[in-house]
Amino acid sequence: MKGNKKTGFALAALVVAAALMLGLWYVTRPQVQEGDKTIVVQVVHGDASQKEFTYRTGAAYLGEVLLAERLVEGEQSAYGLFITAVDGETAQDSLRQWWCITKDGQRVDTGVDATPIADGDCFELTMSTY
Repeated sequence: MKGNKKTGFALAALVVAAALMLGLWYVTRPQVQEGDKTIVVQVVHGDASQKEFTYRTGAAYLGEVLLAERLVEGEQSAYGLFITAVDGETAQDSLRQWWCITKDGQRVDTGVDATPIADGDCFELTMSTY
């Protein structure tokens, strides 16, 4: 009988913790802006050269825009789109290169498919090495 009570309390605590985590995610999740918006995407290539692209779009997420405009190429995974090439430059695994996504100079904490866009946003795609 004692074992069943402990199991019941543990299960109840787990359910409460999961509900709190879900609530926290819901409150802090990135918000999507509906309607047309203009965004700027700056590409910083491996040789430090830079290009700037301006897009007017009705898309809600950055990945949608980058794929529709054919600025990026990538591989789909369980975590979303993994960018492998930007503006014709491919990240080389052997050189430990990857494309870093930032917004106004700050790293984004979402994947490109889950990064919401708003009118006036400025994103940077920078060839990086780890």
